[in-house]
Amino acid sequence: MKLNSQQLCDLAVGAAFLGTGGGGDPYVGRLMVQQCLDEGLEVNIIDPSELADDMLVIPTAMMGAPTVLVEKIPSGEEAMFSLQRLERHLRRKAQATMPIEIGGINSTIPLVVGARLGLPIVDGDGMGRAFPFLEMETFGVYGVSGSPMAVSDEYGDCAIIEAVDNRQMEWLSRAVAIRMGGCAYIAEYAMSGADVKRTAIPNTLSLAIRIGEVLRNAKTSHENPIEALLGFLPSTLYRYGRIIFGGKIIDVMRETKAGFSIGRVTIGGLPPFGSTMEIEIQNENLIARVDGQVKAIVPDLICIMNTETAEPITSENLRYGQRVTVLAVSVPEIMRTPEALDVFGPACFGLKEPFISIEEIG
Repeated sequence: MKLNSQQLCDLAVGAAFLGTGGGGDPYVGRLMVQQCLDEGLEVNIIDPSELADDMLVIPTAMMGAPTVLVEKIPSGEEAMFSLQRLERHLRRKAQATMPIEIGGINSTIPLVVGARLGLPIVDGDGMGRAFPFLEMETFGVYGVSGSPMAVSDEYGDCAIIEAVDNRQMEWLSRAVAIRMGGCAYIAEYAMSGADVKRTAIPNTLSLAIRIGEVLRNAKTSHENPIEALLGFLPSTLYRYGRIIFGGKIIDVMRETKAGFSIGRVTIGGLPPFGSTMEIEIQNENLIARVDGQVKAIVPDLICIMNTETAEPITSENLRYGQRVTVLAVSVPEIMRTPEALDVFGPACFGLKEPFISIEEIG
């Protein structure tokens, strides 16, 4: 699929939804990709099934606190530089790139890298949403090493990380990203085409495009966009979704700490919901509670949407007074296995509550 400008706009909206608040502002990423299209470059998205088993795929992304991107806007060359440095380290050329996560700007950074280097972008990712830690990848859950990895900044500085495991890779690279100003650009989880097909969550780029398209078409047809989206989800790997709250944001607490955006948003309920919802944030929305009762919990998606526009709201754009609707969405089954929950289940974020699927919470 050769991406066009309309699909790019839809992708930015869909990726913000799937990112559950994290992954960085998709607006910035959309502008970076649009510049490539304006220059006549092609963004070629391919299905994982099109990969030969022995092809080398190097995913690319941004890491760090999404709030930093508000003042440190990337040029698009940083992640490209990381990929090239990792190629030199591996002494092998990449034959494709792909997202590590489908959320926010990290859905679009590989598109820029692919367009500028003439590489196809694989339609899939390793999170099926956004997560704050680099070891929280289905790639790693099912046996792919994240390192060696390259970490670069906007000045051309680069560090190569070779760690004993993926958690140590995260710990070391996070320190580098903090020294680079709170966010950095990475190439990691270099793997074969066979490994992509075995470990990735497939077709999430095209899913994000379809989500944006469903919302856009519903608005054009004067239908309820959120209801249209909920009606669409059963046909995807994200088989179930529902509205879990609605109201007005009455408090936002947010700080950049240890390379993450940490905080909490409090939503005062409006009829028919009433009461108050609190959502804990670490880059992404982790858990939603109403009067202490869990309504949704990581890794299932907690998506905050503007009630009036049906636009997903990223964590750095949450503001007092916004009227919002909160959706919970189930993740693909590959993300709910015991092995997966050991890597990105609630306990991995210090949450006391166990994982209960939104279908079970009811």
